[in-house]
Amino acid sequence: MERLTTAPHLCNLDYAASTPMRPEAIRAQQEYDASPIAGANPNSLHTLGREAARELEGARKTLARTLGSHVRPSEVIFTGGGTESDQLALLGIAEGARARDRRRSRVITSEIEHDAILDNLPLLREAGFSVTTLKPTREGVIEPSSLSDALDRDVALVSIMLANNETGVVQPTGELARRAHSVGALYHTDAIQGYLHIPFDVADLGVDALSAAGHKVGGPVGSGLLYLKGRTPLRPRTFGGGQEAGRRAGTQDLRSIVAFAAAARAAHSLLSSEHSRLMGLSASLYRRLTASRRIHPTVPDILDRDRLPGIVSIFVEGWESESLILKLDSLGFEVSAGSACSSGSTAASHVLTAMGMDGSDALGSLRISFDDRVREEDLEAFATALLDLVG
Repeated sequence: MERLTTAPHLCNLDYAASTPMRPEAIRAQQEYDASPIAGANPNSLHTLGREAARELEGARKTLARTLGSHVRPSEVIFTGGGTESDQLALLGIAEGARARDRRRSRVITSEIEHDAILDNLPLLREAGFSVTTLKPTREGVIEPSSLSDALDRDVALVSIMLANNETGVVQPTGELARRAHSVGALYHTDAIQGYLHIPFDVADLGVDALSAAGHKVGGPVGSGLLYLKGRTPLRPRTFGGGQEAGRRAGTQDLRSIVAFAAAARAAHSLLSSEHSRLMGLSASLYRRLTASRRIHPTVPDILDRDRLPGIVSIFVEGWESESLILKLDSLGFEVSAGSACSSGSTAASHVLTAMGMDGSDALGSLRISFDDRVREEDLEAFATALLDLVG
């Protein structure tokens, strides 16, 4: 804590890794802590347990509404975060689909997924599934035609992210899901980066399952959900209690859940008004930075792409990410090179290399990310600092 108290000013521009908690979420936790149900088990039959259960179901209804107008609360499963949600969907739905139809023994995903998906692929293979990984275009898009080429009646599940956490590129999820369904395969999307940053309704996306995490929208770390469309087969990954309708055992962390719901409600109410403003801010930042001959977007013609509003992904010629991050940190600006879950690695981003970017360029990548709480003047100050730094 010494550094936090001595630094004159730290400007957090790494919101894609994790966001500060929203005031609404903090208040929800404080109110929970001061209430009689603090620490009560929502699965107990006594009065405090029933009151806790009502709070739990109220939060479930709130989160269901943020996913779509016709989402049933029973289709929301609480998890301990986005990584658990991804694993539950990937392994649980694949095994559930195979149990229903033994021919379904293959899973399709992409090379640009988060490690929460990619690091679980060996477990799928150990369980007897074969795995096909699709390559993106240079623009970071998984083309529907490439999915169609890989589809057959043996596919149990297709899992492709809604929006990439490094480049911000939004995938054509509706069309990808439609093509998966054309051969009877189920479709899961990792929406952890896109949830409440771009408007969507799961009914329009056409997905069978969707993962989201609280800490990406101003909720607490360790809170997450899996949307599971009714009648979608799922084999649980944890056992020992029967909570969440038998789909995810373990006493629910009600304190984190009510804070997650409060943050999601606040972010959802701002989505329509803030989306275009943030798109404009990121476009302005792209233009200012790439005016330098040494700074380039990682995605060609990014401003013409379907993208997240609060992610700016660039690379700097002649620099390595680590040096840039440390120098910017000393100036009070907090950014990253890509996925925070891989921040300790000195290897080039697997996302950028999968897109066909030269390895030396990928080693100089930076991700600047923010939401509605970051001030325009902070972005301008950051741009000035980086431009001065690289010359």
